[in-house]
Amino acid sequence: MLKNFSASSTEIENIFCKIDLLLNSNRNNIIVAIDGKSASGKTTLAKLISDRYDANVFHMDDFFLTPSMRTAERLSTPGENVDHERFYEEVINGIQSNKPFSYRVYDCSICDFSKEIFVTPEKLNIIEGSYSMHPTLQGFYDLKIFTDIDYETQKLRILERNGAESLEKFTNLWIPLENKYFDAFDIKSLSDIVL
Repeated sequence: MLKNFSASSTEIENIFCKIDLLLNSNRNNIIVAIDGKSASGKTTLAKLISDRYDANVFHMDDFFLTPSMRTAERLSTPGENVDHERFYEEVINGIQSNKPFSYRVYDCSICDFSKEIFVTPEKLNIIEGSYSMHPTLQGFYDLKIFTDIDYETQKLRILERNGAESLEKFTNLWIPLENKYFDAFDIKSLSDIVL
């Protein structure tokens, strides 16, 4: 299919079929969430869907916590290293308004907001990234997709994509935090589709 993306064409067609059914409904907007392990193909799948449909794509990576929010208490709670409150306020409310809106992108490399993105309403909206199915957000989604990957392949993809230094940080910090979130909220089992 695509480099570093292991879903079969049958699995992709199944996703397209489910999206087609949702788009043919009388709803003003459809929201698809793609959650899953690091380097499992979430962004690639979101691009594949958005290339086929006229869709807005939102990345949870743009909603990591600002330094002032990174308290020990918050970070010790599963799924709380993402600013799901701001995501709800800026994106979910924006989508539901059916009007143009904007949201701020938080850039971890500079520890600040880097830009503002202006959004034109589309019927199909894709939310991709780890923590996108946080319990406070799950109820807004029409289709929930989980992308899985085995640990060895995950490490190889992260090494290829991000380099050795980042692999160490993923292995020691980000992957354990994600797994804690997946386990605490049973994200895989709550998904409509698992790839």
